[in-house]
Amino acid sequence: MTHPLVGHPAPDFNLSDQDGVPVSLVDLRGSEALIVFVPFAFSPVCTYELEQLRDASDLTAAGARILIVNCDSTYVNQEWAYQNKFDGTLLSDFWPHGAMSESFGVFDEELGRAGRGTFHIDASGIVDWVLVNPTGDARDLAEYRKVLGVTA
Repeated sequence: MTHPLVGHPAPDFNLSDQDGVPVSLVDLRGSEALIVFVPFAFSPVCTYELEQLRDASDLTAAGARILIVNCDSTYVNQEWAYQNKFDGTLLSDFWPHGAMSESFGVFDEELGRAGRGTFHIDASGIVDWVLVNPTGDARDLAEYRKVLGVTA
């Protein structure tokens, strides 16, 4: 089943990264982006995925912006980035709690966290690919490489 956002403009957002720098959909125009939602920065599967993305220099070399989004606070994201030597972008969807996750259709209202969804946004702001995994299942970077046209 195709995700309802495929073929449509990505929902607008304006969040702060782990350093308090605002990032919005407008900032992505002109380049493709992967928006990667994770439940919590410090959980085992999320940490594994974030470390995989941190170490995947071929993905960033492909020219895509990679934005990781969770419902943790900016301070939690900052501490995770510091402890794990992560210089990528961790966006806090803390307040209004889960608003971006909800607009992308991956907010788990019962648990108050983002689900494990990834959205590829093309340079014009259209969602053209979506991958949603169950909460405990890490995503395979090979899927990201395919959508970004990165060859191994």
